[in-house]
Amino acid sequence: MTSPRTRERLIQRLREQGISDARVLAAMRDVPRHVFVDEALASRAYEDTALPIGHGQTISQPYIVALMTQSLLHGGRIAKVLEIGTGSGYQTAVLAQLVDEVYTVERIEPLMKLARKRLRELGCRNVHFRLSDGGDGWAEHAPYDGIMVTAAPAEPPRALLEQLALGGRMLIPVGGPAAQELRLIRRDETGFGSERLEPVNFVPLVSGREKIKN
Repeated sequence: MTSPRTRERLIQRLREQGISDARVLAAMRDVPRHVFVDEALASRAYEDTALPIGHGQTISQPYIVALMTQSLLHGGRIAKVLEIGTGSGYQTAVLAQLVDEVYTVERIEPLMKLARKRLRELGCRNVHFRLSDGGDGWAEHAPYDGIMVTAAPAEPPRALLEQLALGGRMLIPVGGPAAQELRLIRRDETGFGSERLEPVNFVPLVSGREKIKN
C-alpha cells in the first residue's frame, strides 16, 4: 500500500510541470499506479519515472501519461478512444476514468492478459481489449474521437490516421532511438495538422511481426 501523502506529492509535481486539468489530476490521483508494477517496484510507483514491466516494455512516466491525457481532452468531450500499446494497463485505467469507451490494442499476450485482470479488479467496465499489431489499429470500431499511441513509429501509420474521426485528436511519439518527439495530430475537413509538443523516449512501435503469446 502507499500513503495518500505519497500520491499527493506526485500530483503536486504534475501541477508544477504544467498539468492543470482538474479531471486529469483527479484520475492520476485515483488510479493506483502501484497495482500496475511488479511488487518489487511498488515502493517506486509514485516516482515520476518510467519503470520496467517485462518483455522489454515500460510503464510510462506519470508526467507523460498526464500530458498525453490532458492534450487529448483539451479539444472537448471525448467519447471513444483507441489506445495503441496497452502495456501494464496504467494509461488505459486513467483513460477509462475520463472517456466513455476505451479500445486498447496490445501485441504481447501476457501483458494484455495481466492488464485485463488488473482493470477488471479495479472495476473498469468500459475497456475493450484486442491482441493485435498496433499499427493496424482497430478498424471495426472506428472512427475514434481520440487515438493515443504509447510506442513510437518512424511516422504516424496511415491506418491510424484513417481511423481518426473528423475533429479528432491523436497523441503519438514519432522518431527513432536517437530522437523522438510527441506530436498532437488533429483531423478536420481539410486533412491533418500536426503540432510538436516535446521530446520523449518511448519503446518502438513494432509492426509486421507476429503477436507474442504465452
